[in-house]
Amino acid sequence: MNFPLARFAHHSWVFSEAATTSKSNGRLFPTLRKRKLTSTAIPRAQNKSSEELLVVVGAGAAGVYGAIRAKTLAPNLTVVVVEKARPLAKVKVSGGGRCNVTNGHCVDTMMLAENYPRGHRELKGAFFNTHGPVDTMTWFSDHGVELKTEDDGRVFPVSNSSSTIVDCLMSESTRLGVSLQTGKAVVTASPTDGQKFLLGIEKRTPSAVEYIEADYLLIASGNGKQGYSLASQLGHSIVDPVPSLFTFKIEDSKLADLSGITFPKVKAKLKIENVQRNIPQLTQVGPVLVTHWGFSGPAILRLSAWGACVLSTSGYKGTLILDFTPDVHIDDVKSILTQHKNKFAKQKVANSYPTEFGLVKRFWKYILSRQGLLGDILWASISKDSLFSVAHMLKHCDFCVKGKSQYKDEFVTAGGVPLSEISLNTMESRIQSRLFFAGEVLNVDGITGGFNFQNAWSGGYIAGTSIGKQAVGA
Repeated sequence: MNFPLARFAHHSWVFSEAATTSKSNGRLFPTLRKRKLTSTAIPRAQNKSSEELLVVVGAGAAGVYGAIRAKTLAPNLTVVVVEKARPLAKVKVSGGGRCNVTNGHCVDTMMLAENYPRGHRELKGAFFNTHGPVDTMTWFSDHGVELKTEDDGRVFPVSNSSSTIVDCLMSESTRLGVSLQTGKAVVTASPTDGQKFLLGIEKRTPSAVEYIEADYLLIASGNGKQGYSLASQLGHSIVDPVPSLFTFKIEDSKLADLSGITFPKVKAKLKIENVQRNIPQLTQVGPVLVTHWGFSGPAILRLSAWGACVLSTSGYKGTLILDFTPDVHIDDVKSILTQHKNKFAKQKVANSYPTEFGLVKRFWKYILSRQGLLGDILWASISKDSLFSVAHMLKHCDFCVKGKSQYKDEFVTAGGVPLSEISLNTMESRIQSRLFFAGEVLNVDGITGGFNFQNAWSGGYIAGTSIGKQAVGA
């Protein structure tokens, strides 16, 4: 399938089609040479092929899944996925290399939508009803991938290897005839008079640019600037992107000595200066991990997701308040400490502490140090006020957040194309027909636990279905 090209201006150069079209390495686009700009009129390219072309920007989860779905419904549709880096790179590193495919505990649409700080209102409609977690799990199972659901709801391949998911998607793409082109980026996009898209595709060197007309365009480029730029060129607005799913840096030198300690259940609350409105989700309950720079773990990551936008305006500064005994009332904490004091009066406070709290010795000493109770102090010497201060510290331990740290390689971004500018029933733009979006390029982001991938699978599937049906005239 060749794409005859006339001459096109790009900055100070005009590109014209070479005598032949390269067919090596499965390349679909023509090889171009450059020459100096002239004043000659520059007509638009004409795609004279009887087949229609879908160009997918981005070979991530949403892009590849959408390409597969479109090609499945419309076998005669030419589908090309353009990716400047490695395909499915985030899938490969996600879940510590295991790939958290989705969440198996949130199958109800209303409950599922509540896990998306940006999108929780809009996604309560038909989005997940069209293709939800059960549909995702069924799709992978039908394509030979055995899955398992862990206690917290996260779904992984039984192989515990993300390569199983990557190989499945790549194999299905190859089987269907989806063309994957890497080392290229779609850098310009504009609608043509014939309801097509004129796309400028850049190779590794900026001087090598190809132009092509596509009948359909699916932008699924994740949180990179590329997708935002293309969306803007095609008339869409962009909600300024800010990081989501990050860990907290804490101003406390003594905390670094506790690195590696995990608390199975902590109630974490985030207070941000100059934020007047109440945000209920800025209180989370779950596991918390002490790192050498501060705090991480599911409860912290959920806080970061819900607080992403307001934290960005505060310079990622605030106060983190942790309750290390969330299931024990403050009066009961005081009572337990009092009973322990009476029973172990002659023992050192640093060496003896209530087991009911489930704390490790290193952290107990940290709590004591913040109250000035370290050394050879005996339980008998602890005053009632000091005892109650320790109880308050366990229930209301505050830390000064001084910044954020990226969460491994699984960073997520809040912001992107507003959901109001697309139809969630089809993922088609409300501004430009035959233009579709899916995945993180949209202003949607989920908390940790498989929700961001589910957004990608759902959006890609819906977009692919819409494109496939249009291509076959359904």
